Amino acid sequence: MRIISGQWRSRTLSFPDANGLRPTLGRTRETLFNWLRPHLAGAACLDLFAGSGALGFEAASVGAESVTFVDSNRAIVDALTTNIALLAADNCHAVHSQAEQFLRSTTSSYEIIFLDPPYKQPKLLEGALEALSSGGLIGGHIYMEAENNQTLLNLCERFDLQVAKSTSAGSTFSLLARR
Repeated sequence: MRIISGQWRSRTLSFPDANGLRPTLGRTRETLFNWLRPHLAGAACLDLFAGSGALGFEAASVGAESVTFVDSNRAIVDALTTNIALLAADNCHAVHSQAEQFLRSTTSSYEIIFLDPPYKQPKLLEGALEALSSGGLIGGHIYMEAENNQTLLNLCERFDLQVAKSTSAGSTFSLLARR
């Protein structure tokens, strides 16, 4: 995976093969970070279901104050930790945890939250939004990806989120929402 902008632009990071792991496409990341650029400076970001860490590393590269990566796969967390060290990304840390367990245990609020769970497990997105909402952890924007645009729109309506921007690339739908 190649970082597309910021201080680590063009740096290539590696990550292990894992079932359902698919980094967000470069053109989707470019669009997303064009949307987020005015909000990133000094922001605390959460990359839940981090996988390759593409979204979190992009955020850190373009000015986020901190990025917390959370993933339930130990090999992925180890790769994230290696990539954090490779980049000397002191503002990033990786946590090995189930998403909902992490959200129940944290007291931090996040200005920008990336939610890109495995598409084959749609209940993960709903569970994460439930935990984020009930825990008062949403401080700003939430980015979500799914295979179905209507799923994203229904979740925004259910959790009282306003859609700010949306796009699609191939069979992936994504949107940026806020409370």
